[in-house]
Amino acid sequence: MARFSKRHAANRLRHSTQEPLAVPEAVKMLKGFQGAKFDETVEIAVRLGIDPRQGNQNIRGAFSLPHGIGKKVKVIAFVDGPAADEAKEAGAIEVGGAELAEKIEGGWLDFDVAIAHPSMMRFVGKLGKVLGPQGKMPTPKSGTVTTEVPSTVADFVAGKIEFRNDAGGIVHAPVGRRSFEEEKLSENIEAFIGHLAKMKPSATKGVYMKKVHIKSTMSPSVPIEFGS
Repeated sequence: MARFSKRHAANRLRHSTQEPLAVPEAVKMLKGFQGAKFDETVEIAVRLGIDPRQGNQNIRGAFSLPHGIGKKVKVIAFVDGPAADEAKEAGAIEVGGAELAEKIEGGWLDFDVAIAHPSMMRFVGKLGKVLGPQGKMPTPKSGTVTTEVPSTVADFVAGKIEFRNDAGGIVHAPVGRRSFEEEKLSENIEAFIGHLAKMKPSATKGVYMKKVHIKSTMSPSVPIEFGS
């Protein structure tokens, strides 16, 4: 039998409906739950009608939320020359090539996003076994392998997020903080759903977006009503 904290049990009692709610109403319900002692991250989970076993149906990308995610994102950049200085100025906490790759191989993983110039992939490629499981491996599909390293660093520092479906066909992503104003949180959620809807693979048949839920770190989930 599952055991819940008093706070979680009380929140479950407040969650009186399993019917999907319009985004503003869902956000209002979420913010009405008893909160934790820290500013919880608000996450979205979207169940997609894709077959994750098929490479041409997998979803992966990056998206700039209208109001960011409310936290400082630690970004590193594999780049050299003048662009390295520009990436540093844009907010990268570490820049470099071979020496940066060696630092990561040595166990340093205190960053959220890695950006790489294509010319640096000769150093980054060998980090697949380390960064892949962490979801931090730079890829062209997510926009983290790019010739525009400084501007991409700036985008991620400002709150651009990466996302991809898991083995069950579900996409999880942060969409803000519980302390956000309801309107800003709603706009982030609606923007992300709209972006994901546009990414439907041509190989996917039938219903693409099946279910959408939001929750904060310590709260029950709330179902979202979304368009076709």
